[in-house]
Amino acid sequence: MITCTGCALLCDDIEAIVENNSIKEVRNACRRGAAKIKGCSNRLVPSIDQKPTDIESSIKKAAQIIRNSKAPMLFGLDNSTCEAQIKGIQFAKKINAIIDDTSSFCQGMLIEKILQERFRTCSLEDIRNKADVLVYWGSDAQDSQPRHLSRFSYFPRGESRQRGYEEDRLAIAIDVRESNTAKICKGHFYRIPPKGDREFILALIEALSGKVPAYDTKKMLELAGILKKAEFGAIFVGIGLTYSIKDDFDILIALADRLPNFNIMPMVGHYNMRGFNEALFKETGFVNKVKFNGKAVRDMKYSIMESLNKKFIDAIVIVGSDPVSSLPGPVLSHLASIPVICIDPCMTMTSKIATVTIPCAASGLESGGTAVRMDGKVIGIPKIIQSDHLTDEDILDRLMEAF
Repeated sequence: MITCTGCALLCDDIEAIVENNSIKEVRNACRRGAAKIKGCSNRLVPSIDQKPTDIESSIKKAAQIIRNSKAPMLFGLDNSTCEAQIKGIQFAKKINAIIDDTSSFCQGMLIEKILQERFRTCSLEDIRNKADVLVYWGSDAQDSQPRHLSRFSYFPRGESRQRGYEEDRLAIAIDVRESNTAKICKGHFYRIPPKGDREFILALIEALSGKVPAYDTKKMLELAGILKKAEFGAIFVGIGLTYSIKDDFDILIALADRLPNFNIMPMVGHYNMRGFNEALFKETGFVNKVKFNGKAVRDMKYSIMESLNKKFIDAIVIVGSDPVSSLPGPVLSHLASIPVICIDPCMTMTSKIATVTIPCAASGLESGGTAVRMDGKVIGIPKIIQSDHLTDEDILDRLMEAF
């Protein structure tokens, strides 16, 4: 059995058939996971100024750029093992860099509140064994975490839910569109307008408090009645919800306080985003947007978005991430004007603009370690095939040695 790094479910029941040090067949994985396990076809090669070179020259040039930088940033690591993430944090601390990851513009705030114990949470096994009411809010798990419903939530027979989805479980979707997950929820779909989550939450709190909500009264009272009767519930919070209430998380805390029988679960995409958040939280008390300079300082201006927009950084090391494919165009103009060091197994849009590229081993395929599942459980990641590529942890270690 191997562990799939296709998403933060970290399914560890996957079978891989290996022949001649190559993956020939993958069993049990979803399509997304199978594609990740088979590796990338467009392998990154070492380069300087877009010209091919050797790995030693690339590392040497990267170290030179960092030494000459007055305001460096380390970004990414969500697709790296916990061991590489710890090394990355040590490196950022050593060079007085800003460190950030993609959670700064998606699930970071929610994970930080969970680590601060502002929300009740539980394990995916608890959900599989005990949950009778499941709420997918701003999350299309059927597409983004394809085995979530089948392995952990709606469809499995659990210890206390032997009759499964037919009689023992009820699934609810709250979203701006009728997603594939919503279609599975058998009529329990609540459509809300874009950025309408705050109004919906406030109305639901009123209904749970015994008041008559002004917003869609009949549906709100119906939903409140279902949630109150739940024996063990779970709210799966997707980025649709976190984007909508990013400046007002206290209302989600207030809702959770009204639902003592419910647990909050972040629907994390990158396989080890939560691992990065937990490692940085342990080191600094924050999950992202941190600058090291004698002490750790957290500020919104240290997010990759603001750091690029305000031109706070003059060099960036990007590990296992592709911000060029996800950040808005105006923000990327500064990224294209500074030295970019890209450490990745595969060619990406970011590697195409990088000053230096350093190929690394693919985590969960050519290198192993540990990762933290979306529910906080540490999962082992075995190495599957042999490779001559350095791991991202090795590369970060080599860069640290230069200082």
